[in-house]
Amino acid sequence: MDKEPTNTKDLEKQVAAREAVKYIRDNDIVGLGTGSTAYYAILEVAELVKNGLKIKGVPTSEHTASLATSLGIELLDMNSVEYIDVTIDGADEFDVQLNLIKGGGGAHFREKIVASLTKKEIIIADAAKKVDKLGKFKVPVEIVPLALNYVKRALTKLGGTGEVRMKDGSPFITDNHNVIIDADFGLIEDAAKLSESLNQIEGILAHGLFVNLTAMVIVGKGTEALTYTK
Repeated sequence: MDKEPTNTKDLEKQVAAREAVKYIRDNDIVGLGTGSTAYYAILEVAELVKNGLKIKGVPTSEHTASLATSLGIELLDMNSVEYIDVTIDGADEFDVQLNLIKGGGGAHFREKIVASLTKKEIIIADAAKKVDKLGKFKVPVEIVPLALNYVKRALTKLGGTGEVRMKDGSPFITDNHNVIIDADFGLIEDAAKLSESLNQIEGILAHGLFVNLTAMVIVGKGTEALTYTK
């Protein structure tokens, strides 16, 4: 199951993951992220478990749950926990305030719930994910299907444009049986304000702006790990 890094970006993800798992302690409840970067963290957690670390994981997607189970990580249902000690997840972009865009993998609703339950949310990334302003990466917006056209119009009023995410010629369907619009707002001047505006739109289950949810970002840069905190 191990996937050795084949390029600089993957090596940087692995470097960041190895630094992040140092914050996990015995008997912690650990949030397990989703995506190509979080994959490396899950591998590192599994190696620690194999070597005797006692933790229980809370997955942020069905894919992560399947991977973690295959690697011998004991899992808890999200509804069974009151808090999570540490979560390690990836991001599509982050800025100096540690605001994020997440959801390239379509799991941002569960990722946001897990982040909200977490005492210490650690984001790991390769060096290319750091930006001056969020917004080059489109903001994923998970939508209840019956509200799709209503939400599209509401996004337009906020200055956004976007299309339904597709996969293999059909709309991408999330683990929650919803669809995603990847919304383009250009470079975002005020992530907190846009996040709050999106929160007010009926029919949106979750959007990919993560504001004031992150304690630390660890970036792999070459073979070094750089840590950003507020």
